[in-house]
Order: sequence, then structure tokens, then C-alpha cells
Amino acid sequence: MHGETHKISRSGRLRAAVLGANDGIVSTASLLTGVAAANSSSHGILLAGVAGMVAGAMSMATGEYVSVSSQADTERAAIAEEQAELENNYQAETHELAAIYVQRGLNRQLAHEVATALMKHDALDAHTRDELGISDTSSARPFQAALFSAGSFALGAVIPFVAAIALPGIAGIVIAALLALVILGAVAARAGGAPVMRSMIRVSFWSSLAMALSGLTGTLFGHLAG
Repeated sequence: MHGETHKISRSGRLRAAVLGANDGIVSTASLLTGVAAANSSSHGILLAGVAGMVAGAMSMATGEYVSVSSQADTERAAIAEEQAELENNYQAETHELAAIYVQRGLNRQLAHEVATALMKHDALDAHTRDELGISDTSSARPFQAALFSAGSFALGAVIPFVAAIALPGIAGIVIAALLALVILGAVAARAGGAPVMRSMIRVSFWSSLAMALSGLTGTLFGHLAG
């Protein structure tokens, strides 16, 4: 037996972790940049950072859990519907599965033989995988997604927060955030087998834009409040 581990098998965890960390860095750095640009006190900046970290992590966990739970509910409903169809018209479902294999390149006789064998082994599993496109790799896992998102957000948010303490001023926050984002983009791209440079450029551009807009907003409202 030869077992292979493909990068796609960890795509769900990787997506949640990268999304959480990226959002943690960008949103916290943008928040700190905006507050600092409004001429807030050091205490106010750090307080905003802590509030942003906690609120962001909880928001990520909640949003990811609700979103993935909805996906899981849809998958369960589709599987239940497929189970009912198998119970009501087994033969038609066999022909339907064989037609899928014909579309994938098998001749009709072989497709029917494969469909019949797989249906005898586990009819619901065969239709879940090949008709509905649901597998262990792609199936929704709400708790896992929520945990990865919240944890990675908090870890990402720590970077600009620590920079705000160690390197007072907007420049320190922005530089620390961009460096972290570039590294994160490169690591995520390499782990997922995607182009590294494209990922680094993409995350740097959009993150810089987010922080610049936050800084401009903070500056504007700082002047208005003053």
C-alpha cells in the first residue's frame, strides 16, 4: 500500500489559519494606525489594540462557525436527500452514477461495472463523493474552522500590538505589519503550492492600502475633533 499526502488535504485548515492571521495583522495594524493618526494618547492606542484583538478574534470565530455550520447543514441535507433517492429508486441511482463515470472518460460498460461495484460496497458514500462532491477533505468542520480562525487572528494581532509598544509611532506599526504579512504570504503560498511572489505582492498591496486609508481616516477625524 502506498499512501500519499497532498497539499489539498490541509487546504481547509490552511485557509482558516491564513485568513485569521492575515485579518489579525491587517485589522489590528489598521486600527492602531487610525487611532495613532488621530493624535490619541499611548494609553488610548494600546487600549484600542487590546479591544481590537479580543473583538476581532471573537468575531472571526463566530463568523467562521456560523458560515461553516451553514455549509455543514447544506451538506447534511443533500446527503439525506441522496439517501432517500437511493431507497426509493436504487436502479436509477446506479445509472446516474454510471453516467457520471462516462462523462469522466470511461466507456458505458466499464462505467456501469464500476458504478455497480461501488454501489454494492457503499452506495451513499459513492454518490456523496462522486455526485455531490463531498469528501473528508472538503467536508465542513465548524468547530475546527472557528478555532483556527480565532487562534490565528489573535496570533496575528499580537504583532502590530507589540510593535505599538516597542516602536511608538505609526511607522513602526506599519513596517512590522507589512514584514509579518509578507512572511505569512510566502509561508502560506509555499505550504499550499501556490506562487510565492504573487502572494507576497498581493498581500502587501492590499494591506498597505487598508492601513493607508485607516491612517487618513484617523487624521481627518483627529483634526475634526480637535
